[in-house]
Amino acid sequence: FSRGRMIEHSLSLCYRNKLILAPMVRVGTLPMRLLALDYGADIVYCEELIDLKMLQCKRVVNGECGSGPRMCVRLDDRVVFRTCEREQSRVVFQMGTSDAERALAVARLVENDVAGIDVNMGCPKEYSTKGGMGAALLSDPDKIEKILSTLVKGTRRPVTCKIRILPSLEDTLSLVKRIERTGIAAVTVHGRKREERPQHPVSCEAIRAIAEALSIPVIANGGSHDHIQKYLDIEDFRQATAASSVMVARAAMWNPSIFLKEGLRPLEEVMQKYIRYAIQYENHYTNTKYCLCQMLREQLESPQGRLLHAAQSSQEICEAFGLGAFYEEMTRELNARRAELLARTPEAAAEPAEDTSGVIKMAVKFDRRAYSPQITPKMCLLEWCRKEKLAQPVYDTVQRPLDRLFCSVVTVAEQKYQSTLWDKSKKLAEQAAAIVCLRSRGLPEGRLGEESPSWHKRKREAIDQDPEGSRNQEHTVPGELCKKLFVALGSGEESRLGG
Repeated sequence: FSRGRMIEHSLSLCYRNKLILAPMVRVGTLPMRLLALDYGADIVYCEELIDLKMLQCKRVVNGECGSGPRMCVRLDDRVVFRTCEREQSRVVFQMGTSDAERALAVARLVENDVAGIDVNMGCPKEYSTKGGMGAALLSDPDKIEKILSTLVKGTRRPVTCKIRILPSLEDTLSLVKRIERTGIAAVTVHGRKREERPQHPVSCEAIRAIAEALSIPVIANGGSHDHIQKYLDIEDFRQATAASSVMVARAAMWNPSIFLKEGLRPLEEVMQKYIRYAIQYENHYTNTKYCLCQMLREQLESPQGRLLHAAQSSQEICEAFGLGAFYEEMTRELNARRAELLARTPEAAAEPAEDTSGVIKMAVKFDRRAYSPQITPKMCLLEWCRKEKLAQPVYDTVQRPLDRLFCSVVTVAEQKYQSTLWDKSKKLAEQAAAIVCLRSRGLPEGRLGEESPSWHKRKREAIDQDPEGSRNQEHTVPGELCKKLFVALGSGEESRLGG
């Protein structure tokens, strides 16, 4: 993948005497991380991102914006992870993984854009523990050792992990000493057991015992409920645990100015600053709304809280906080930058190319939104073959073990066609292969705005004339079309088709 313009930096991230923003799902996105840095955080962690999802993504550097170049990791049109030069030397990428090779592949995808790599071994929630990730790893020390050792040897960034304490202190100490021997740079300890929740007291004694047993930095976590309400409480928690540094989660989510020596800033000021970052870096409005709701908490029933709850776009969020003019100005600026970027780097047209194996290839994907709900490329290709009295298309689909993505080759009239882009399901991969065949032959593929194939027009006309008759003849519609497609058309209802 392209290194883009993001600069490289040395392995200089230090985990001693640091104030750290914890990894929090849906909270630890770029706007919150930048806000925490503004208010005094030394290191910021992104939210946990799952390895299998990351391996379906593409790293993209999208030009100038704000304080410098932006890098994002995209899955199709969705941004999964976004960072910028401002935080590059202080952001730690946390992943959810249960496989050493996948973990290393993800680390190599992002290592040029982050300061450190962290493995989540402490989250007890189902979205993390399913598949053996998160706190589920605590019961498999061999797998922990393999993952961490592989990352330490294979990436140029310092590696850390975040754990919870085990039922017995003896077992916990045994585990962390084994973790230390892998060569990681630090370990974060959430001072609760896997089954415990924030209402349970955090065990400062267990964290202290771990800190005294290890030579690497120990980062204390879990103090928001009982210990941390203001800046000075962070140091008190550090001393109570004898830890090298403190990681703050919910107290920072409620008000990121918890890191400010001068004390908490008014919430209105904090939220407006957060919104400005969210618009500047094109954060999705649903994520922006979620984070603002976490800050408002008991004020959600206030007039402003009601406006936020009703907001259905970034513009409406801005208007609820008196930032309507800022939104319009920033939108114009972003659109101008986007147009300039597209003018500098126009996308190459997807032209078919035949490789030495005789397979015609094209970089295309099947996007349901671009096609009529009544017609799919596979349907178009099947009907064209029938019309030309050719054998029906044959799809040969394989799955790549590393990231579980699919690629399909379709054979039509002894010629093979394939998309060079791998997809997340067998059905989508087959649709993409069908598109390659149709486009290379100059045939309609069912895209919105495209003239409908003649076979579809004839069927629709027949249904419009006799919708009841079409119900009686459903069994005569062959192959892929046997999905009550034309009944739905006749009754004016929408139909959802499978692959």
